[in-house]
Amino acid sequence: MQKHKNELLFYMDDSESRDPDRKPDLQNKEPDWFALGGLIVDVTQKAAVEDRIDNFRAKWDQVGEAPLRSYNIRNRNGGFGWLGGLTKEIQNEFYGDLTQLIIESPIVVLACVVHRPGYNARYLAQYGQRRWSLCKTAFNIAVERAAKFALHHEARMRVFVERSDIKTESRMKSYFDDMRSKGLPFNESNSAKYRPLTNVQLKSALLEFGVRTKSSKLMQLADLVLWPACRGGYDTNDRNYKALKDNHKLLDMLCTEENGLQGIKYSCFPTA
Repeated sequence: MQKHKNELLFYMDDSESRDPDRKPDLQNKEPDWFALGGLIVDVTQKAAVEDRIDNFRAKWDQVGEAPLRSYNIRNRNGGFGWLGGLTKEIQNEFYGDLTQLIIESPIVVLACVVHRPGYNARYLAQYGQRRWSLCKTAFNIAVERAAKFALHHEARMRVFVERSDIKTESRMKSYFDDMRSKGLPFNESNSAKYRPLTNVQLKSALLEFGVRTKSSKLMQLADLVLWPACRGGYDTNDRNYKALKDNHKLLDMLCTEENGLQGIKYSCFPTA
């Protein structure tokens, strides 16, 4: 892989269904969202982050080869069913070590979280079945904000999404290519307040689109940080979200009027 003088890597996982018509599970008390996002890391820091993950796994060898997946860890199932058999004290030690792994890693957390009911309330009557899949909105917003971060640091960025299926991967690759050739697909007058990058700027910032499996250590870490990033849109007092915020892991903490950077986008939320 060719290296550039300043190079950033954006690992993007997804959370929940991208289908705007997905009916919520009435048994599920969680808010109804779709999100794309994860972490940005400088290419020179990638190996250091991977070493931290290896050290965590070495201490907690019960993890074995199981991917660090937020859903399984939270629910103590899949490769983390053994957590349920530990004492509360040891469970807390595990979760504490996991939090330390995240907040001590040189990463920046960025995502776009779309509130599905709000999206439909805003666009269903106007566009009906012609509404975009939620991943088109989330991908363009998250990657454009990542590109602004890269340009701010005079860097170029490689964007990696998690392996899914050929159709979805091709769709996201087309979003990436269109950003570089045509710019953002949003209404120009409505998006002007966000000072969107032009296609020329996006082409300058965005170097490569790629796919990574869950065996990627950085993709696993992206999974771990995306959930609290989503939760923060509904509850800023969420413990894991506060850990990211209080330890300056969120891109939001680096944004000023002067530098023009933008953090996590909570799209179509009640207050958005």
